[in-house]
Amino acid sequence: LIGAAGIIAGAKVGEQRYTDTRQDEQDRCITIKSTGVSLYYELEEAKVPPGSNGNAFLINLIDSPGHVDFSSEVTAALRVTDGSLVVVDCVEGVCVQTETVLRQALTERIKPVLMVNKLDRAFLELQLDPEDAYQNFQRTIETANVIIATYEDELLGDVQVYPEKGTVGFGSGLHGWGFTLSKFADMYASK
Repeated sequence: LIGAAGIIAGAKVGEQRYTDTRQDEQDRCITIKSTGVSLYYELEEAKVPPGSNGNAFLINLIDSPGHVDFSSEVTAALRVTDGSLVVVDCVEGVCVQTETVLRQALTERIKPVLMVNKLDRAFLELQLDPEDAYQNFQRTIETANVIIATYEDELLGDVQVYPEKGTVGFGSGLHGWGFTLSKFADMYASK
């Protein structure tokens, strides 16, 4: 997201830990303190979502820690946000902290969007065949939905994540690419 907004060079996407501003975060390769950054995007008119006022969008991103020891940072970040992008490693799957983050988001009445990340690991490192990769991704999404259903809030309505509804993205932060099913279908259809 930061690379797409032009804040860091494309060659540094996936490498540079832009929101890890402290030396101990850089050394340990983890986020300890929440860090905010504003991202400005202008979309082509054909890609503007229906009902939008114009094609310019400002996204205020807060990168919060994923480790259980820093849950208070996540809660503080959620209290000033409109949405939550929960990033899950497709190889590791949903972990204990993923459940904690989803619970925190739903407690604050924040609708989550799931990002199944590190697809490159599934294909290049583990060399999963297409069916095994599909089953792995499906298991990750289903596990997240079980957690979401556990903390259901009638005021939020159905906040489970569905790839076909665009509330699940797939990608590789290391290689700087991502897509939803509809975006992938559009790319495929245009070829």
